[in-house]
Amino acid sequence: MMVKKFITYDVFNTNGEIVENNQKLEISILEESGNYLIHKDIVRHQLNQRQGTVSTKTRSEVRGGGKKPWRQKGTGRARAGSNTSPLWKGGGVIFGPKPHKRTVKINQKERQLALRTLLYNKQKSIAVIDNLELTLTNPKTKSFTNFCNSCDIDLNQNILLIVSEKTLAIKLSTKNLKNVELISAKSLNTLSLLKAKQVLLTPLAIKMIKETFCD
Repeated sequence: MMVKKFITYDVFNTNGEIVENNQKLEISILEESGNYLIHKDIVRHQLNQRQGTVSTKTRSEVRGGGKKPWRQKGTGRARAGSNTSPLWKGGGVIFGPKPHKRTVKINQKERQLALRTLLYNKQKSIAVIDNLELTLTNPKTKSFTNFCNSCDIDLNQNILLIVSEKTLAIKLSTKNLKNVELISAKSLNTLSLLKAKQVLLTPLAIKMIKETFCD
């Protein structure tokens, strides 16, 4: 059964001071089967990330095999018709892996529902930073680390930074931090959200999430 819930969050400025208190985002989630949809969407995401490029050669694809190695009878050895046999060193591979894609598709409404449910479950880890895009104009890692220190953000934990648009300054400021993942609001997925211990958003990103996944 679909129910309406509220995600409650505080809005901070880049100095770590609260600007707005107890802001709410209304979303619709499934109380009982929402976790099943989260698992289903994560499996889909992981399978679709697999390249599927592993390959081996069969006996018809390896080099050689044109001439019979020795005559059929009279040598005392086992009969052999080709040096590409899987029994021979350098021969083909029996039932080896071949390139193919593993794709799992779920409905768009199910994906949106899974993401909304996970957002609701993660609301205690959510912090909204006002004017983050305007503050990080200097493309330096130190600028972002200073901002995290002022806001008491632990860089030793997995951090998911969700912005409305990935600017060049934000990309360069976060790319050398191994625990920080930068993602745009339109590309938000359940796997990135699930791995994050802290979720940082901007008001513009929340607006985009609401338009993309909550309507």
